[in-house]
Amino acid sequence: MERAVFLDRDGVLTRPLVRNGRPYAPRTLGEFELLPGVREALIALAVAGFRRVVVTNQPDVAAGTLKPAVLAEMHRRLREWLPLDAIMVCCHRDEDHCACRKPKPGMLLEAARELSLNLPGSFMVGDRWRDVSAGKAAGCQTVFIDWGYQEELREPSDRTVKTLAQACEIIVSQRTGVDSVGGNVTLCNSSRT
Repeated sequence: MERAVFLDRDGVLTRPLVRNGRPYAPRTLGEFELLPGVREALIALAVAGFRRVVVTNQPDVAAGTLKPAVLAEMHRRLREWLPLDAIMVCCHRDEDHCACRKPKPGMLLEAARELSLNLPGSFMVGDRWRDVSAGKAAGCQTVFIDWGYQEELREPSDRTVKTLAQACEIIVSQRTGVDSVGGNVTLCNSSRT
């Protein structure tokens, strides 16, 4: 079984919109942009032999404030920009009680089944408590990117960093044993696209 790095999308790979200390997902293609250093970090993970899987909650689709076609185009661009093995998406809201919506581990568990991934040897990298909780529930090691949002973690992460590049350094160093500093899109409850 292979090891993977599960990556939240907004705040890890792409720039979130921060209002009043809280992060929000972009809703237009004009707002959708990679954070600096992301491509290089994912290439380093690929070279180190990790599968790269995006796991993202996108409740704006269920709320009607993000069109499915715009979301599909965002993910087409993401796959064009980055070396990714899969993108797992949950478009539900909390009140829908979906098993895939983070903090539940459904997207990680589904990706592990589909890609034959070793969850205890894998990592979840995120910028919110939901990411850390989902990673822990799936049995992964967790790395929290701390952007200083007005939101606390509900349980501690295994590591805390300031950038994806720092997270990748830690992950790659654990893979190689060297001490260091510090494919498809799947919508839950729907067919592969």
